[in-house]
Amino acid sequence: MTHNETNFDQDCVEYVGFWPRFGASIIDTIILLLITVPVLVLMYGSDYFYGEQASFNLTDLTINYLFPLIATVIFWIYKAATPGKMAISTKIIDAKTGETPTPKQAIIRYVAYYISAIPLGLGFIWIAFDPRKQGWHDKIAGTLVIRSNAKNAQLKQDNQNQDN
Repeated sequence: MTHNETNFDQDCVEYVGFWPRFGASIIDTIILLLITVPVLVLMYGSDYFYGEQASFNLTDLTINYLFPLIATVIFWIYKAATPGKMAISTKIIDAKTGETPTPKQAIIRYVAYYISAIPLGLGFIWIAFDPRKQGWHDKIAGTLVIRSNAKNAQLKQDNQNQDN
């Protein structure tokens, strides 16, 4: 099997493009801010956001970086989607098997977000032009973002009806 071959029927999936995924990321960002900002204000006061002296310690690292990483990866592993992706009825799958991403893929995908973001967000913009709507982070992790089962089940049914 070559790198691009898969073990599942890709004709029965609908790839999700840039704008819906952008909307899902906005939802996820709002949810994370609703959790992290109050914690930061409780710990440091509102001056944390307006002070000239940036604080960077283990607590900041945990709240601002480790918590979002752990929460996102757990959602990807157990739900195949973050709350934002669930809100728009999409999920992340392994590009070869069509199954939920492995923990290794989920961690690689999260770290690869930085690779997608660093060069002016080109790795995310790539989603708009890729035939399978993969960003660089998806390509690196071997994942796809597709419409969730109800929509894909209809596509599969439509394909079967066309074959008959």
